[in-house]
Amino acid sequence: MLGYLLARAGVDVTVLEKHGDFLRDFRGDTIHPSTLELMHELGLDAEFLQLPHQELRSVNLSLNARMVPVADFSRLPVHSRFIAFMPQWDFLSFLSDKARQYPNFHLLMQTEMTDLIRQNGRVVGVRATSPAGELTIDADWVVGTDGRHSRVRKQAGLPVQDFQVPIDVLWMRIPKDPAQTDQALGYIDRGQFMVLIDRHDYFQCGYLIPKGQFDAIKQRGLAALQDTIVRMAPFVGEHIRQLDSWDQISLLTVKIDRLRQWYQPGLLCIGDAAHAMSPAGGVGINMAIQDAVAAAHYLAEPLLNGTVSEAVCQRIQRRRLLPVRLIQSAQIFVHRRIINGQNASVPAGFVWALNHIPALRRFIGHMIGMGPRPEHIDRLH
Repeated sequence: MLGYLLARAGVDVTVLEKHGDFLRDFRGDTIHPSTLELMHELGLDAEFLQLPHQELRSVNLSLNARMVPVADFSRLPVHSRFIAFMPQWDFLSFLSDKARQYPNFHLLMQTEMTDLIRQNGRVVGVRATSPAGELTIDADWVVGTDGRHSRVRKQAGLPVQDFQVPIDVLWMRIPKDPAQTDQALGYIDRGQFMVLIDRHDYFQCGYLIPKGQFDAIKQRGLAALQDTIVRMAPFVGEHIRQLDSWDQISLLTVKIDRLRQWYQPGLLCIGDAAHAMSPAGGVGINMAIQDAVAAAHYLAEPLLNGTVSEAVCQRIQRRRLLPVRLIQSAQIFVHRRIINGQNASVPAGFVWALNHIPALRRFIGHMIGMGPRPEHIDRLH
């Protein structure tokens, strides 16, 4: 997204993607209303929403087999008042196709950054490997967007503040009848928590476990995990038996962290490279998109006229830091008070409020769907 927006503004951009395609499973597949509104502002939403997707207009929680409404998107100040579930590879492919329309946008696939190049204490480019061999890419500014295990931020030596999270997540696919709809998104039963995302002919399932307990769960056997899932969501039925190998289950190590400073001379980090998010709320990809829009707004003109500086990056961090702090604080609260890896539970008073106060559901819907301080494309003009 950042590469697309900068190229659209006239900046010469090179994006490195270490894989040969975008086809990776178990990635963030939620496109929130804030991102859909950005696509509308770019004039791309109608075409984008022609891609296969599912739409979630509210969020419900199954609490000990009783349905509780949690979030309502129906009054958001946007054109698309829903979360779109779409494979992230489709989103990335769509954006990269649009970006390639600009001759100053260059996407290098199968090209992996290996090292930062420094000169007089400033980052001036990167070294990378590709099928053609070693590459040296000079740059006026390098932006690290390489996720929670960012090589860029590690090699830059940027200090990280780590907030301990007590959970990990097991991600898996559970086949389903395409006609089966209208289930809850989250399930709490006997202290266990699970998310089921309806992907038409299968559920994307996220089952929360105490951090570091995957081996212990394996020792109890796959049948025990299957039985727990069926108890929490009986409608999955015998489809769960098609999940017959641990190879079909991926472990997501959950972390919440944040760089104390997102930049240094010649370098900026955004998205998970600057602030890793928990899966709670599914907001990580959308916060990263918001970062990209803000970064493009502040970087485009200085890059064009050769005046980009640390002060520009300081403004980017200052603008995005409050939303990141608020969302991460909310995630930390959820993990410590509701979903803590040992016993998931929702306070009775909060359940009553969710059931009886529509404004609370709309507020939660706004925080999930839009986030604090959403960015807008028109600021780029």
